[in-house]
Amino acid sequence: MARTASKPDASEAVTSAQAARFAGEIERLWPEGGRLGLAVSGGPDSLALLLLAQRALTGRFAVATVDHGLRPEARAECAMVARLCADLGIPCAVLAVETGDGNLQAAARKARYGALGEWARREGLTALATAHHADDQAETLMMRLNRASGLAGLAGVRPRGAIADSSLPVIRPLLAWRRAELAAIVARAGLEPAHDPSNLDEAYDRVRMRQALATADWLDVEAVAESAAHLADAQEALEWMVERDWNENVSVADSGICYEPGAPRAVALRVVSRIIAGFGGSPRGAALARLIEGLQAGSQGNLGGVAACVEDGGWLFRPETPRRG
Repeated sequence: MARTASKPDASEAVTSAQAARFAGEIERLWPEGGRLGLAVSGGPDSLALLLLAQRALTGRFAVATVDHGLRPEARAECAMVARLCADLGIPCAVLAVETGDGNLQAAARKARYGALGEWARREGLTALATAHHADDQAETLMMRLNRASGLAGLAGVRPRGAIADSSLPVIRPLLAWRRAELAAIVARAGLEPAHDPSNLDEAYDRVRMRQALATADWLDVEAVAESAAHLADAQEALEWMVERDWNENVSVADSGICYEPGAPRAVALRVVSRIIAGFGGSPRGAALARLIEGLQAGSQGNLGGVAACVEDGGWLFRPETPRRG
């Protein structure tokens, strides 16, 4: 639980150089200006985001903290953030959400961003800022390398994105900052941040990777995080190529969906995946690759309830004929 003996002073916790650095990132990522929303959980990273904003963006932002209802401590942590904001004269909303079924982390993320997006709309905010930092980027990249992920998995989060199904920008002004320097800001403010016990649970891949990186003093975390950003650029370029290939080489016929392949394999994989998904299938990586290899060899195949064959030099996709019982 975060505690402080007196009202924290951002001018003492945040140096002039740090304030200028943060303000520069905000201006670069959010040239539109207006009022900014901050997502603050009460952990050290988000508290540092709050203190940096208080020093560099006084009067130009509001805070929201989200209670997922997944841990008994969550309500008290949200209350702590609200008290801290009240001490600093910052508007703060506590948002209670319910997570859906399925993957718990994914469901919690979806619910969190949905609630934050709705809050931002109500408050007239023009962007949302989160506290993702360089160590987060490096951990994610190394975890996914360890799973043999493709480009989409390896790409780091972008400095600027948008909430799903929304035009609200999400900016991440701390992606070049290290976890340790953010923790130091919070310590200088006299705050004790909230700590999620799951961050110490070695059952989670991220926790094990974090512990491994902490002992790998030969590894340049900032360089790894920068590589994740380069991969995100490459993923964006690939998505652009896929969209172009789709518009130029995919057509609808009475017999099904026709694709005239000619693009590199990475593009073709995504185009075919999109075709199969359009029929209601759920294509998976290895099976999708085998299907494409077969089509390139002139054979036919099926995947996710979709039959594929070579016809007139192109690939034809249509719903698979139901088998008779």
